[in-house]
Amino acid sequence: MTAAPIHVAGERLMLDPAGVLHWPARRTLVVADLHLEKGSSFAAAGRFLPPYDTRETLERLALLLRRWRPVRIIALGDSFHDRGGAARLPLAEAEALRRMLAGLEMVWVLGNHDPDPPEGLPGLAAEEFTDGRLVFRHQALPPASRFATQPGAEISGHFHPKATMATRAGGITRPCFLADGRRVMLPAFGAFTGGLDVRDPAIADLFPRGARAFLLGRERLFSMPTGPCRMPAVPAPAAPFA
Repeated sequence: MTAAPIHVAGERLMLDPAGVLHWPARRTLVVADLHLEKGSSFAAAGRFLPPYDTRETLERLALLLRRWRPVRIIALGDSFHDRGGAARLPLAEAEALRRMLAGLEMVWVLGNHDPDPPEGLPGLAAEEFTDGRLVFRHQALPPASRFATQPGAEISGHFHPKATMATRAGGITRPCFLADGRRVMLPAFGAFTGGLDVRDPAIADLFPRGARAFLLGRERLFSMPTGPCRMPAVPAPAAPFA
């Protein structure tokens, strides 16, 4: 795979086509929205999915740890699909995760799905984590917040961004990174995660001057600009006949 370098707040960051970010200067791997145990959460609510999402997600993450050999992992929140996700980990997956984290510094940024630290797993849990000029949080702060007046840059997840690129064969929609000079938004890494179009106001309003999307490919990223535009409004449905 060929990772793409970007420069944010004076730091060189590598965007991996598998959907993770590597910070070489700190030997740090950043991953967003694992949503481990989403399948079991859905099953408890009577919506049955194949119960293999956690295994697939951890196997993909293990490959990337071997690729980048970090000394630290930062998970940007929603690492588990709900508060009880860590406790529901099957024994084999729980042991695999502990082996994976052995000897590493682990930072669990808390998300809206997992607002509490994961029980029984090593690492530091925090609402947000700062290192140098980079701040890592689950959900990006709006432009009108204190973030707008602070130096540095923000690395976040939460929105599961995806974008559509025009090709001769038609539009291709893929999860993507989204970045400008002060923000990097990561795609969701979990096996059972969907996506939100980067033109949706929830994302577009965070990048009022536009950004660059890096769509995930099998071996490389595909880059395109995203202008300061929104998706067209959906007309309200007509009133039913009386």
